[in-house]
Amino acid sequence: MIVKKSKNEIDLMRKSSEIVALALKKVEELVSPGITTLELDRIVEEFIRSKGAIPSFKGYKAIYPNVENFPGSICSSINDEVVHGIPGLRELKDGDIISIDIGAYIDGFHGDAARTYPVGNISPEAQKLIDVTKQSFFEGIKYATVGNRIIDISSAIEDCVVKSGFTVVREFVGHGIGKEMHEEPQIPNYRCRTQRARLDVGMTLAIEPMVNQGTHEIKVLENGWTVVTLDGKLSAHYENTIAITEEHPLILTIL
Repeated sequence: MIVKKSKNEIDLMRKSSEIVALALKKVEELVSPGITTLELDRIVEEFIRSKGAIPSFKGYKAIYPNVENFPGSICSSINDEVVHGIPGLRELKDGDIISIDIGAYIDGFHGDAARTYPVGNISPEAQKLIDVTKQSFFEGIKYATVGNRIIDISSAIEDCVVKSGFTVVREFVGHGIGKEMHEEPQIPNYRCRTQRARLDVGMTLAIEPMVNQGTHEIKVLENGWTVVTLDGKLSAHYENTIAITEEHPLILTIL
């Protein structure tokens, strides 16, 4: 069931979403060769808690048996890691790209957003991947208006990505968001004929293109969390929490 939010509830979601946006801004300033993803995780967790919020991802329940709940406050996915990278002692290197996904929970509601950052000097191909992934999000939300369907958003994202020579991940998708981190509906980043729900005022969505340099195929590592590209090529991620209004989509996780 799709849960629509009142104006008051969307205002509450602004607070959690602003905390996420501020945390991502802090990450952007810190990402550089030599820093570890564990250090980024610690800084983000301290920041989120300093605002009276809780990191949404920390302790998130695993879907696979015999896999521990997610240990980090951020998902930190480097190079060929698509999503759900676990923070650790790995140091970032010049030429890497890193996707950081952050969620925060306060006053009963979640906010969720992700960005992919360059580390030092990256290749033109890697920068194009980052740029196209971000662009595809904005192409998608042009259709996030009352009366359109989810498939309209998905189609615009896919068209932007494919036109640029990249591919979209199919096994992981965007989602509704609110009192729960993951709510209905699912929002694929490709034409999925089953996702035809109409958009209406009060729907709050986390739209998140995950774009690969090579094949769209992925695999999950033995830790049960980290998703990587099957061919070892780069992947990028861009996400915002939005609200459907009477006039235009409201992006809650941009400052």
